[in-house]
Amino acid sequence: MSAKPTKSVRLGFERNCKEIALDVLQHSSPLPAGIRETVKYRQISTSVRAIGLVEPIVVAHSRDNAGTFIVLDGRMRLEALREQGAQTALCLISTDDEAYTYNKRVNRLSVIQEHRMIVRAAERGVSVQQLADVLDVSPGAIREQFKLLDGICGEAVSLLADKPASHGMFKVLKQMKSFRQIDVAQAMINLNNYSIKLALAMLQTTPPEQLTEAAAAKNQRGGPTEALQRLQRELAAVQADTKLLEEGYGPANLQLEIIKTYVGKTLLENAAVVRWLAKTHSEYLQQLQLIAEIKQLGAQ
Repeated sequence: MSAKPTKSVRLGFERNCKEIALDVLQHSSPLPAGIRETVKYRQISTSVRAIGLVEPIVVAHSRDNAGTFIVLDGRMRLEALREQGAQTALCLISTDDEAYTYNKRVNRLSVIQEHRMIVRAAERGVSVQQLADVLDVSPGAIREQFKLLDGICGEAVSLLADKPASHGMFKVLKQMKSFRQIDVAQAMINLNNYSIKLALAMLQTTPPEQLTEAAAAKNQRGGPTEALQRLQRELAAVQADTKLLEEGYGPANLQLEIIKTYVGKTLLENAAVVRWLAKTHSEYLQQLQLIAEIKQLGAQ
């Protein structure tokens, strides 16, 4: 038997970035008024001046004007380069149509990715003061960034690497031991909630043996009140009930679908059965008809 021919996968972008003259980079509409006065634009402008273009500008070939490119992402970076007198920019060329909405598909830098970028910049010789100027924050905030992942286990870092977690959430996570960090990270992903409030709630329900020594000692000195203890028990019970519901939802939903199909396709399409029910048990017939008419089980 002959093997099926393999299908080639079309790349969404050209393999290598290219230096392209700014004169041939175009965009469909001008930048919004006042954009140059925003903090974000100042950060980008300072970053470009201090350490160059960190992220390439994303462009696509223009259909209307041969030899020109449409800017899909990086308008402010391009404007900052033009203000500073640059002649070319490093660009990533999209092979898709210029109508491709890049911003809807690109993942912005997460806190962990931002941390890694700052660490790499420091390793390349950029000073703390330069990084502070670029990001428009204090040198102390940059030093805090260096320590962001201290005390966080590798598995939890991998789970949260591209998630919109906050700096404060990691401070809470550091008070837990590795296995508990992984549990909390996985729970946040399942709930799609990376707030400090959720992290604190899960910290409060963490057994002392799963806390770091400092956090356990602090918790023991503070001594939770009776109301907090009751809240912890109730939250644990709700989490257990939710887990049971999640495990049983799929099989129960499948069973209901089978019942609905049987009622609609087998019972109610049998004229003899319908006549018998109408004559002897009309109330059952009415309920069976309601079941057969259900469109979405989840909505009932």
